[in-house]
Amino acid sequence: MHQRTLGQGLTVSAIGYGAMGTAIGYGPTDDAESISAVRRAHELGVTHFDTAEMYGWGTGERLLGTALAPVRDEVTIATKFGFTPRFAPNSHPEHIREVVETSLRNLGVDSIDLLYQHTHDPSVPVEEVVGTMQEYVTAGKVRYLGLSNTSVENLRRAHAVHPISALQAEYSLFAREAESLLPVLTELGIGLVAYSPLARGFLSGAVRPRSEYADDDFRQHVGWWAPENYDDNVHVVAELTAIASERGITLAQLALAWLLAQHETVVPIPGSRNPGRVEQNVAAADIVLTDVELARIDALVPAGRPGRGAIA
Repeated sequence: MHQRTLGQGLTVSAIGYGAMGTAIGYGPTDDAESISAVRRAHELGVTHFDTAEMYGWGTGERLLGTALAPVRDEVTIATKFGFTPRFAPNSHPEHIREVVETSLRNLGVDSIDLLYQHTHDPSVPVEEVVGTMQEYVTAGKVRYLGLSNTSVENLRRAHAVHPISALQAEYSLFAREAESLLPVLTELGIGLVAYSPLARGFLSGAVRPRSEYADDDFRQHVGWWAPENYDDNVHVVAELTAIASERGITLAQLALAWLLAQHETVVPIPGSRNPGRVEQNVAAADIVLTDVELARIDALVPAGRPGRGAIA
């Protein structure tokens, strides 16, 4: 697979793998199937895998660590800290240290390739957060640093303390707010890791009404599925699917190829527990959309769609 560079030296596959769904958020999980999906992604050339403490409070990290143990030296692993089990922010230094040490054990690794602050904590200056993260770089337990779900101001302040290699933000055809950050990311040499690149499944080609998802499914709280938005969004998906069909590709492949075309340092991290869908997602790395196709897509979703998702 083609490679892309995040920051000053973290080389990763153009499409990564987001492992949140292996632990929480999107219906029942099957560990054996999830491990098969992760390993299939690696077989197809994916080298960057993303998880977080919040994804099952250790469950997701342990599953990913187990799946990647045989190929640890061939991949990069990212994880994140910054939440309490009640989903309140907590980036106090003592909490960071506790979480990072636990993540190392959960993943079964000696070092974390990319460590993110998962969300901004207004009670702790970002300089203090990054200073604590830097301790682990100095100790050889973390290689690169990142921020997620944060502002341009925080990026600049953090980058002044220690180079930030990646910003993780929601970015898809339905959620285009991250595009406003691209000039600053280019200026500072920071890569953009795009989570929920298939709009939490709305662009998967298998979207269903909210009523068909379980009560604890994250999509119950995402506005794209709200009654006032759903039908219009389904109509847009139909138009996008028509463009994909003309090209002989799937809707998901169109959505991922579109993201890859936006900037050379954008790295989408779709997640699927189904090895077959993983294969389809990975194949998008070889699809180059024409200028005409890109213009048609942009005309349909010039500013995304109303109802952005929650933090992931």
